[in-house]
Amino acid sequence: MARKHQMTLTSRNGYQEINLGPMEIWDGADLALLRETLARLIGTEGKSRVSVDMSSVKYVPSGFFGMLFDWCEQGAAIYLDSPCDRIRNMVWFRQFFSPTSESRFRLEAEPVGATSESVTISWGDDWSDDGSTEEYSLISAGTDSA
Repeated sequence: MARKHQMTLTSRNGYQEINLGPMEIWDGADLALLRETLARLIGTEGKSRVSVDMSSVKYVPSGFFGMLFDWCEQGAAIYLDSPCDRIRNMVWFRQFFSPTSESRFRLEAEPVGATSESVTISWGDDWSDDGSTEEYSLISAGTDSA
């Protein structure tokens, strides 16, 4: 059975707020609906400030942040409202979103967060006799400064 999208648009304090309803997991169809809505709001209607209510969301498709970034590069101000800790801890979120309040985050065109993170890797008995750990710094893909 196909689910019904319960998207609502609300104009609030100069923002167009998009709410896709109480879904915890967004899929490709939700992303397509959001893409079409942003194209209409920003591209056709000329709205420059858009927020997306993330209060119910625990998982987003891989193209979500890239799609938002495309609109940001075109001059739109994109905000995420009330993202859960899981979303806030995603590398892309930590790199490109800055808080404007306790529950609202603005997408920035340039990285604002750390560009690397430390990860401790434990090598098991198959790799090391002493069970030692080594720390590696993983560098996330960023933007070129050229």
